[in-house]
Amino acid sequence: MSVIAVAGNKGGTGKTTLSLNLAAGLARLGSVVIIDADPQQSAYQWRLIGEENSTLPAVIAAAFALEKTIQALREVHTHLVIDCPPSIKAPQTEQALRWADQVLIPLQPSPMDLWATSHLARVVDSMRAENPGLRAHLVMNQMEPRTTLSRIMPEAIAELDLPVARTALQRRSIHRLCVLEGRTVFQAGRRGAAAVAEINDLITEILES
Repeated sequence: MSVIAVAGNKGGTGKTTLSLNLAAGLARLGSVVIIDADPQQSAYQWRLIGEENSTLPAVIAAAFALEKTIQALREVHTHLVIDCPPSIKAPQTEQALRWADQVLIPLQPSPMDLWATSHLARVVDSMRAENPGLRAHLVMNQMEPRTTLSRIMPEAIAELDLPVARTALQRRSIHRLCVLEGRTVFQAGRRGAAAVAEINDLITEILES
């Protein structure tokens, strides 16, 4: 089984959207549940919008009982995806990293995202004292290949001292549309095909790492 935390140190990076679609892709490989560890409960609210859609992954709101929830669910599910608060120092994020096999840190092509992420490598390293097997990857998100920022990002993030996933996620309006409608890109048909391919590639990469 795998426990994957999706974390970051800034809101608006696409953390929750990545969590939802990552879980939807993992559901094709085994039983999966999303643990919403963010007190804002965005993932939980998304699941309420799609409450009649039985194909969506379950979402458990557990911002205030996180470790007990992880311990209980990891015994009965193949994969857990933990949507953490937008702060690496939040107690929920620290608790998630104690139990996670892997942490994914979405990063948009933005100077502010880079600044907010600059010290995350030290935090991840410090958590390995309690969780020696913890792996971490930056995930380039909302990339726009024609923009200067997107082109220079690979060079800029090389200084962050964290591995970068080979799979980058492009900026696609289908992600926002699906969240508004309480679905994932896996239910968007042809319109979601490119986004689905990227998520599947990312899943393959992280499960093999």
